Formats: sequence, structure tokens, C-alpha cells
Amino acid sequence: MKVLLFSGSPRKNGCTYTALAEIEKTLNAAGVETEILQIGAKPVRDCIACGDCRKTGSCVFKDDVVSEWLEKCAGADGYVFGTPTYYGHPSGAILSALDRMFFSNSRIFRHKPVAFIASARRAGTTATLDAISKHGTISDMLLVGSSYWNMVHGMEPEDVIKDEEGMQTMRNIGRNMAWLLKCLEAGKKSGVALPETERKYMTNFIR
Repeated sequence: MKVLLFSGSPRKNGCTYTALAEIEKTLNAAGVETEILQIGAKPVRDCIACGDCRKTGSCVFKDDVVSEWLEKCAGADGYVFGTPTYYGHPSGAILSALDRMFFSNSRIFRHKPVAFIASARRAGTTATLDAISKHGTISDMLLVGSSYWNMVHGMEPEDVIKDEEGMQTMRNIGRNMAWLLKCLEAGKKSGVALPETERKYMTNFIR
């Protein structure tokens, strides 16, 4: 079992990474393999709604971030997406990456566990979580919650570490993720099939 953790922050070892590292530590203790991927400080192209991915199954832009992330996602069993909070919303880079990843290849995420986390100095985290969590709810994913909203607070990593409730929330995400992965594995071994997904209807009007 492997979980990929994605940091949508340009800061390599910042607050978002600190929160993800706490989840990673808990997953590792439960016997789950992990890898943290960081988006970096380079620009990430936004989706331009060209529709080419519907024909080819991959995004028309072959940049390092989205292409690499999608390649790794295909072989993973669970995911954690983390972002800092900028003016009450996710980082533009992680939002662009998620839009392109899920629009071009959402089938690889279907029926897999996912958690979304946000970090902020003080406020804006609930709006941030609302924005990025929709990528999971629209893709037949299994959202992993915790004992409180999936967020940490702090201006610097050392502040996040002092956020006892936030760090506890991250650990419980890790425990819940590990438990769900093991339940899915046990169900698979017992012959429990994943639910069928109906052909997608796209209603573009309301009568």
C-alpha cells in the first residue's frame, strides 16, 4: 500500500510540508509506504479547456509537475493533497495542477481514499478546504476526515508544531487513511467488488 502526499506550497519545508510530514509519520508507523511530492516555485499552467485530454487521456501541456504527478498517481492507493491558504483560497499552483489532473485523468482516482488539508496563519482554511475537496467529491473518491477540520495553523513550521490540535488532526488523518486502506485490501481479498459507476450524464440545463 502506498500513499502519495502532495504539497502545494512553493516553500520546500514550510507549514504545509510540516503537516504532511506528521501524516506521513503516522502512515509509516501503520506500515503504509509514502512519498511526499512538492509543487515547487515554478509556474504551473492552468487548464485552458481545450478538450484534447478527452481524446488522448492526458493533458496537452507536458510540464514537469502535472505529468510527473499523474504518472505516480496511477500506481498509488491513496492520496493527501495539502495547500497553504492565500487570501482565503488554495495556492494558485495546486489549484491549477488539481484542475488539470482530475479533468484529464480522474478515472485513476476512482474509489481510492483521499484527504485534503490546509495550513494558514489564522483564517481562510475552511474556504480553502471547500475549494480543493471538490476534486475528490466529484471523482468517486473516499474522503478521509479526522477529529477536527483538516487544517493546521502557524506562520512558520515551528508554530505549526506547537498547534497541538492541528497536529493531532494530522495524525488522525493518517490513522484513518491507513485503516481505510487495510479495509479496502481486506475487502478485495474477500471478493467484495468495488461499486459500479453509471455512465456519466451531463445535464446542461434545468427544466
